[in-house]
Amino acid sequence: MAPMETREAPEQRLWVHGTESEAVARPLTPRAVHRAALDSGGLPFAIPPVVFIAIPITFAWLNAPGAGAAVVTALMLVYGLAFVYCTGIALYPQKVRLAWFALCTLLLLGLIPVLGPDVLYMVMFQAMTHVLLLPWRWAGPTMVAVCLSVFVLALVLGIYVAAGLAGMGMLMSWGIGYGIRQQLLQEQLEAAQHRNAVLAVAAERERIGRDLHDLVGHSLTSLTISAQLARRLLDTDPEAAREQLTLIETTVRQALADVRATASGMQHVRAATEIASARTVLSTVGIQAEVPTALPPLHDDLAELFGYVIREGVTNIVRHSRATRAVIHVDESSVTVRDNGIGIPEGADRTGLRGLEARVALAGGRLEVRSDETGTRLHAAVGPAAPSPRSPGSPGSPA
Repeated sequence: MAPMETREAPEQRLWVHGTESEAVARPLTPRAVHRAALDSGGLPFAIPPVVFIAIPITFAWLNAPGAGAAVVTALMLVYGLAFVYCTGIALYPQKVRLAWFALCTLLLLGLIPVLGPDVLYMVMFQAMTHVLLLPWRWAGPTMVAVCLSVFVLALVLGIYVAAGLAGMGMLMSWGIGYGIRQQLLQEQLEAAQHRNAVLAVAAERERIGRDLHDLVGHSLTSLTISAQLARRLLDTDPEAAREQLTLIETTVRQALADVRATASGMQHVRAATEIASARTVLSTVGIQAEVPTALPPLHDDLAELFGYVIREGVTNIVRHSRATRAVIHVDESSVTVRDNGIGIPEGADRTGLRGLEARVALAGGRLEVRSDETGTRLHAAVGPAAPSPRSPGSPGSPA
């Protein structure tokens, strides 16, 4: 089959938009920061609250007009600009976000000497920078602590507007942070669902590959044997050759139906049908077959799994073993296929056995393959460990 192509799952998201690799590659320039703010979708919502910086600016000019008020105005405008573009900085790596948060905090601390208690009016902005720039595990506790501290201090100082802004800022910031957190979780869920879909496609392709190998390999082996036998019998026994040609036609039709069913996920393999097929195939090549005349009750999944084990074992016997005798044993929890041939040749393709091992493991069982010059033994068990059956006169010792 052609190499499987899969799309990689999306990378871990940093914020509402953008991945870690995009954040690292984004240049830290005014144009790039502005573009990031637009990409985040938060820029239109960050601009309106900036009007509240007019409150401390107004108090500065009312209390002490002059150079001090001009400094306050300049610092507040810089802070307002830094606050607006927190939405863009949120798409950068954590170290950039922490540096921007430190810048905003230092600007506020720098305003204390010139604004005094009026700096408490800025609590709403500072609360929002917490949830926009800090990881949520830090932002939530620190934002609540800052808002509560300012709320109490404003009440003590009698600055009731600042106390109201502290309460409003805490509620708004919590809502913004919660929304960001939910968006992150939603994107992580979508990424996980995408990865699961990719893995499901890969698993289905692997299943189809295993099934096609088992079906086509078994059928082609039977066709090869029947064709060789028909060629040898064509002159000496035309009637027997005609029977082999009829068998070839039946096998081809069945193989075509099996391939179509496998491609549509409707292929059903059963231990009973594989034992009947094994008896015919082995007798055709002159191998004495000792197979069960009746099977124990098996669940459909177990009957299908054992059917694949029997099919692979018989196919290998016909292809490689040069055996004269083969035994198939089935009980409630295990199946064994063994022969008295020369074993699996060194360097032989074991694709079928590897696929079978994966199939058995997926069912919660284990597959044992023993092969040497005395023969090959294929044993699959599901559930509690099952002893290896050895019927009297079984061919060869377990390999």
